[in-house]
Amino acid sequence: MANSAQAKKRARQAENNRQLNAGQRSAMRTNIKKLHAAIADGDKEQATAAYQAAVPALDKMARKGIIHKNAAARSKSRLNNAVRAL
Repeated sequence: MANSAQAKKRARQAENNRQLNAGQRSAMRTNIKKLHAAIADGDKEQATAAYQAAVPALDKMARKGIIHKNAAARSKSRLNNAVRAL
C-alpha cells in the first residue's frame, strides 16, 4: 500500500488510466471482431466498411501507446490481406 501522498495519487492515476485503456482496447477488439465476422460471412462490402473502421482504431491505440506500433501495423496488414482475399 502506498504510504506517501504522491504514491497514493500515482496509484489513483494508474487505476484510472488502466480503466480508460481497457475500454479503448475493448472497443478496438470489437471493431476487429466485426471485421472477422464479415470476412467469415464472405460479405466484401461489409468487410471493407469494417476494415475502414478498424484501421483508425488500431492507429489510435498505437499512437496512445496502448498497443505497439508494429503490432498495429501487423494487424492492419493481416486484416487487409484477408479482405482482399474475398
